[in-house]
Amino acid sequence: MLNELEIKELQALCKENRINILRMIYNAQSGHIGGAFSSTEIMTVLYHKCMNIAPKWTKDKNYSKRDRFVLSKGHASSILYCVLAQLGYFPKEELMTFRIFGSRLQGHPVPFCPGVEVATGSLGQGLSIACGIAMGLKLDKNPASVFVLLGDGELQEGNVWEAFMQAPQRKLDNLVAIIDRNRLQIDGCTESIKSLDPLDEKLRAFNWDVIEINGHDLTEIYEAIEKAKNNHAPTAIIANTVKGKGVSFMENNAGWHGKAPNKEDFERAIAELENV
Repeated sequence: MLNELEIKELQALCKENRINILRMIYNAQSGHIGGAFSSTEIMTVLYHKCMNIAPKWTKDKNYSKRDRFVLSKGHASSILYCVLAQLGYFPKEELMTFRIFGSRLQGHPVPFCPGVEVATGSLGQGLSIACGIAMGLKLDKNPASVFVLLGDGELQEGNVWEAFMQAPQRKLDNLVAIIDRNRLQIDGCTESIKSLDPLDEKLRAFNWDVIEINGHDLTEIYEAIEKAKNNHAPTAIIANTVKGKGVSFMENNAGWHGKAPNKEDFERAIAELENV
């Protein structure tokens, strides 16, 4: 259970992350705001409160026991870079090099960036990668957990469901899949394009434990992840979120999936975020 002070600290971190995401994408005039904003609370709680991580990118003998994270929805890289910067993997000033030629902070994560485990971006592949990592940890008798964040639009990919079958078959209780269920993808509503509902029933039919939460409620996120870490089966957390969360004219608007703000939009958005 998070106490009141922890919640306030996390709220401040989320606010900082949204402001930085907006500045990064505006500066680059390229990036994906909607899905980064919808997963801000998830990523902030996961990294600051739930994952076993090293304070910086090291390779000492204890670091092998770190928890692993795979950003399957790689286009939301800006939120990953924000939390990594907060935790000291690289200077916060480097965030403004996002998507600039030669930067370590590419539009999709790559392993030469400190803290990034695997390259992602081709949607539908992250859960399979996470299954492989989880299997390797099991073989090595390594107690680390593997977390993977998926977008709901990418659940329309067949490879994802092969991985959903694989994890229970291999008894990967060290694997937690978090689904950013904002119900929008680049072309519109997920349910209009290729319906996923009833998602919880489908995942249970694949022998996953399923927890459904409000993906913007810090306490619900924390409790779900902590419960998943102690389950005896692979766990899927369906986090119901709002695409573009935090900026009124971006919320529930598929047009902000991969669009950079102009000067007027930036000033409107930054004013809303700073006054929260």
